[in-house]
Amino acid sequence: MKFRLAVSLGLALLAAMGNAQAEVVRHPIPNSTFPIAQAVQVSGNTTTYYISGQVPPLVDKNTAPNTTQAYGDVKTQTVGVLNKTKAILEGLGLTMANVIKMQVFLVHDSRAPMDFKAFMEGYTQFYGGDQPKLPVRSVFGVAALANPGYLVEIEVIAVKDAK
Repeated sequence: MKFRLAVSLGLALLAAMGNAQAEVVRHPIPNSTFPIAQAVQVSGNTTTYYISGQVPPLVDKNTAPNTTQAYGDVKTQTVGVLNKTKAILEGLGLTMANVIKMQVFLVHDSRAPMDFKAFMEGYTQFYGGDQPKLPVRSVFGVAALANPGYLVEIEVIAVKDAK
């Protein structure tokens, strides 16, 4: 009798755990309209996706592939990278709203000073306004990326959002 009760309780607990859903709470920056979250809290039963750093697609096939002209300016590269990220997420059954953390690498050197304004012009096409589920984000100025033509690389972490 005790064994059956223990098994029944164990199975009930496992069933309850299987039905638990992830809860994602996004904490905004107080008194700010800047399109990032101050913090993102994930609790419950969730699946986390780590998306490798994405680099811009080639936009000018008539230019040498190791030049910035081949990939465009910072805004063009940002939009291209975020579109690639969006496609990867969609392939996993997710959207940009599932992104909870973003790390951005922008080239900053004498040849190409970090253009944060142009990055934000591309970024706000995906976050803020129509898409209010904002990720936490860091932006780093780096000396170089894998290809001299790249000015932008972005990696993200996403979760299945039960809300």
